[in-house]
Amino acid sequence: MWKRLATVLSNKKVMVRLAITLALLLVFRFVSHIPIPLFNADAITQAIQTEGSFFAILNNFTGGALGRFSVLALGISPYITASIVIQLLQMVVPAVKEWSEQGEEGKQKVNRVTRYVAMALAFIQGLALILGASQRGSIFVPSITKPNGFLYIYMALVITAGTAFSIWLADLITKKGIGNGTSLLITIGITSTMPAMFKTLGDTYLGTNANASNIIIFIAVILVYFIILFGVVYLQIASRKIPVQYANRQGKSDSNIPIKLNSAGVMPVIFASTIMSIPLTFGQLFNPNISDGSWLVQIFSSEKPIGFIFYVFLIVIFSFFYSFMTIDPEKIADNLSKSNAYIKGIRPGDDTKNYVARVLFKVTVIGTIYLVLLAIIPIVGVILGLPSAVTLGGTGLLIVVGVATETTQQVETDAEQTQYSGIF
Repeated sequence: MWKRLATVLSNKKVMVRLAITLALLLVFRFVSHIPIPLFNADAITQAIQTEGSFFAILNNFTGGALGRFSVLALGISPYITASIVIQLLQMVVPAVKEWSEQGEEGKQKVNRVTRYVAMALAFIQGLALILGASQRGSIFVPSITKPNGFLYIYMALVITAGTAFSIWLADLITKKGIGNGTSLLITIGITSTMPAMFKTLGDTYLGTNANASNIIIFIAVILVYFIILFGVVYLQIASRKIPVQYANRQGKSDSNIPIKLNSAGVMPVIFASTIMSIPLTFGQLFNPNISDGSWLVQIFSSEKPIGFIFYVFLIVIFSFFYSFMTIDPEKIADNLSKSNAYIKGIRPGDDTKNYVARVLFKVTVIGTIYLVLLAIIPIVGVILGLPSAVTLGGTGLLIVVGVATETTQQVETDAEQTQYSGIF
């Protein structure tokens, strides 16, 4: 560990890229505190504080920028949504699929279309957000007594510009810095809310409320949090390796096909949370007095029995769907045949495809159980009486750990590559 750290610290090129990354992330955090002109942020605070609200999820990913209703209120989220839409379209629209197979030129087309879709989504989401918040009363500063349609469009365009800035900043981090810029912007947003979480935990169980039982609960929650953290780190890097042999090579081969335990990543939980929260959010916006026993709350609130089952069902469905979309057994079988490689004891072609599909299915079953447990831990915590701001596990922790491990691996790889290139 110390040797690897010394290698990174002694590499000037990697350290410069790290410094650029940190500087750009600092710029992102600074801009996230610039408020949108004319808007009264108190108008959206109540919607964010509502349990299960889509705004609450979005506010967590933007590091509280939505709660402040800053110019980065939506952050990079519309771009992520657009990327998911384009990925899904590649499966059903032949023209979009052809772009992905046209090399660098096709990749540029896909990126360009993704950005256009992201801008359109940012404007629509921003306008819907402003109009929804206005259902609870005036959203403008007190000096504006007669708002007009132009002001709504103006604020939606400011939100869209904030998303465009976030996309540009993410690209700059990816090109000039370390790691994936989009992932790092989401991670910095999530981690910025963690100090507030521990402060809420301390205020609830320590200070004026300190007694023997509350101190024990506080210590227990901290221990459980770090146990979950170490468990997520271990399971995030776990993989099932399928050994591969080459016909033109003799002796033992170290080649393999790694299938990650959680090959779907965090996408199933994000999809499920979004589907569950959007109906509730719009229901609460247009009917603030919606009852706790209404069918909408019973079905789409993950804290209700029916909603809880529906939430788990969605995670399972999306986990299998995204795993088989990310890892294509047929493509793996074709690539092995073209490389004159094979899996020992398995015939090339359909037998290889079926074998990889069976292994992927078994691994995904374990990965899905892990995802479900991680997703329901925060819900169980709220049911047991923990403050809603204290989240043990959940989507945020999975994203942070995933991005941290990938970025660390890239830093080490870049440092070693630069070191070896200097020899020659």
